[in-house]
Amino acid sequence: MIPEPILLLAPIPADLRAALAEHYTLVEKGAGPAEGIRIAITTGMTGADAALMESLPDLRLIASQGVGLDKIDLSAAGRLGIAVCHTPDELTEDVADFAIGLMYAAARRIVEADRFVRDGRWGPERMGLGVGLSGKTVGVFGMGKIGQAIARRAAGLGMAVAWSGPRPKPELPWAFLPDIAALATVADVLVLACPGGPATHHAVDARVLAALGPRGFLVNIARGSVVDEAALLAALEGRTIAGAGLDVFATEPKLDPRFLPLENAVLAPHYASLTGETRQAIIGRLLADIGRFRAGEPFLNVATPATVGAG
Repeated sequence: MIPEPILLLAPIPADLRAALAEHYTLVEKGAGPAEGIRIAITTGMTGADAALMESLPDLRLIASQGVGLDKIDLSAAGRLGIAVCHTPDELTEDVADFAIGLMYAAARRIVEADRFVRDGRWGPERMGLGVGLSGKTVGVFGMGKIGQAIARRAAGLGMAVAWSGPRPKPELPWAFLPDIAALATVADVLVLACPGGPATHHAVDARVLAALGPRGFLVNIARGSVVDEAALLAALEGRTIAGAGLDVFATEPKLDPRFLPLENAVLAPHYASLTGETRQAIIGRLLADIGRFRAGEPFLNVATPATVGAG
């Protein structure tokens, strides 16, 4: 029996491709007719829009690698009877770890110190001072699973925690502030852990950066779209904020070249979730949910929760 075909809507990592190829026939998008294909794979960065879904009349499941759903038209999927699964839990701890790592790298100038030593400057020169973090305040914008994991880590490091999001969560022990500008005013480090999409587009603008101020740091492990990059570059170049740790960018992977010479910016290649442990968990989750869909068994369907599969 020929294995069931799966349509690849986006470039996917080699490890996921190899795992899928053990069980399914992989069909590249645009490589030929897609009639009869019920299952498609995408990523949180590529997504799937209504027009694409409507062009695939037999599609019944979109499986997305990643947490973000802002680029998948969930309302269209629900209307067309297409289930959508993703990997909402598998990235949480490693992404939170990376956010803390970026915070220390920026405030304590760790990456800059590495370059300083490698360039032979230690001895003839002396590095400037970093910023201590003990007792400082972390402001977390977006208090979902990843935001809460960041907050727990920061609190464990002896930092105060405040946060903002679309609505209060009285069950959480940290101070809630009504908007991101108010959060930036009290934060020494502003960490972005919110979803992307229209609701958060350019949430960090010149006004918020001014509120963060010349001793404040910005950490972004959310989406590049959350930050007005022109305003951020102006703030970094003018040192109206102290620095930034950035894992995501508006036009990644082709980021604005003005970031490259900035000593007060730590840059990472959308790397926060890339550990061996997380990759294994993501692949296992996707394979399991595709298997449940094919067997008509329940799985987390974020498009049409009443639908539990279509074997």
